[in-house]
Amino acid sequence: MKEALLIVDMSNDFVADDGSLTAGKPAQDIVPYIVEKANEFLEKDQIVVFAMDAHQENDPHFDLWPPHNVAGTKGQELYGDLYTWYEAHKEHPNVLLQPKENYNAFYNTGLADKLRSRGVEKVHVCGVCTDICDFLTVAGADAEGFKTAVHKRGVATFTDQGDLFIEHMKRCFFTEVVE
Repeated sequence: MKEALLIVDMSNDFVADDGSLTAGKPAQDIVPYIVEKANEFLEKDQIVVFAMDAHQENDPHFDLWPPHNVAGTKGQELYGDLYTWYEAHKEHPNVLLQPKENYNAFYNTGLADKLRSRGVEKVHVCGVCTDICDFLTVAGADAEGFKTAVHKRGVATFTDQGDLFIEHMKRCFFTEVVE
């Protein structure tokens, strides 16, 4: 079965200590696991997708949240070793960068069609934030007909709701929870 690893919003603004909407240390701690999974997926001829918020300066999301991931800024760049990994592999045909303007990486992005055209049947989700973009991306993948998995060691958030939302993914979307 063809599978894809979706790495959600692992940007400087969401992960770095000085990020404008950072999950901080919990997000930093998952980076080695995500890099390991990205390597495994590529070695198995699977797909790796970096789904990244790409907001404009006047984005309505900034009525709810501090400005973050403004397209073309340092804050929107991939964080640390994920930036290094992406730069080393970005020319690989199985590595995709998917900008998104919504919490759900499938909403108005064409991502579902890109994955279907590569034969993907199952989507694995890692990244931040467990209870917002990860949850809604899993919901989007499910609505598009993909099987879903969430990697418990590969997600983080800035709230205390992470485990609750992983359980919601499992119950609502029959998401496999990878320990």
